[in-house]
Amino acid sequence: MFPVKQHWLCKALGCYDCCIRCIGAVPYPSLVATLLCYAGVALFCGCGHEALAQTEVLVETYFARDPQDFDVMASFIKYFQFVIYGLASFFFLYGILLLAEGFYTTSAVKQTFGEFRSTQCGRCLSLTFIIVTYILAFIWLAVFAFTAIPVFFLFNMEHTCHSINILAETTPSINQHSWICMDARQYGLLPWDAMPGKSCGMTLASICKTSEFHTTYDLYIATFAGAGVTLLALILYLIPTTYNYAVLRFLGRKGIR
Repeated sequence: MFPVKQHWLCKALGCYDCCIRCIGAVPYPSLVATLLCYAGVALFCGCGHEALAQTEVLVETYFARDPQDFDVMASFIKYFQFVIYGLASFFFLYGILLLAEGFYTTSAVKQTFGEFRSTQCGRCLSLTFIIVTYILAFIWLAVFAFTAIPVFFLFNMEHTCHSINILAETTPSINQHSWICMDARQYGLLPWDAMPGKSCGMTLASICKTSEFHTTYDLYIATFAGAGVTLLALILYLIPTTYNYAVLRFLGRKGIR
C-alpha cells in the first residue's frame, strides 16, 4: 500500500472496491439464462398465438367444408391460446425468482458480503428451485417436440408442392400429378370423416403460393425456435445453480456458513 492523504481518494478507492465486489456477485450465467428465457418465451408465445390463428384460417378454408368437422380443432386452438397467456405470465414471474435465487447462491458461494452466508432454509429453497426447474425442463422438452409437428407438416406440404410444380413443368398431363396429395386427417388436424380433408394436385400447389401458408410456416418455425431457446435457458440455469448448491452443501458439512 502507498500513503494517501487525500480523503476523497480514499473514499474513491473504497467505492471502487465495493463496486468490484458487487460485480463479482452478479450471477452472469443465471442472468444470461433469464434473458434467454424471456426472449424464448416471448418468441414462443407471440408467434405461437398468431400461428394458431393462421392455422385455423388455413385448415378451415382449404381442408374442411363442414364447420362441424373443424369444431374440435377450433376448440383446441382457443384453449391453447389461453394456455399461452398463462405461460407468458408464469415464466415472467419465475424468471425473476430464478434470477434472485441466482444472486443469493452466487453471493453465498463467493462469500462476497460479510454477513451474507447460506442457511439451511436457503439451501432447501435452492434445492426446491432446482427440482422445479428440472421438472419444467422435462415438460418443456415435450413442448419443444410438440412444436415440431406443425413444422414437419408444413415442410412436407411445401416439399409436396415443389414436386407438383416440377411435374407440371416436365409433363403436360394433369393425371401425372393429380394423385399427389396432403391429407390433414393423417396429422390429427381433422377427424377421419371430414370432407374433403385433403388437397391434391394443382389445388395443393396453389395453396402453397398463398400468403396464409407462408405466414403460418414462418410463424411455426419461429415458435419452434422460441421453444428451443427456452429449453436452452432452463438447462443453462440448471448448470450453475446445481454447482452452487453442491458447493453450499459441501461448505455446510464443513461447518462453514
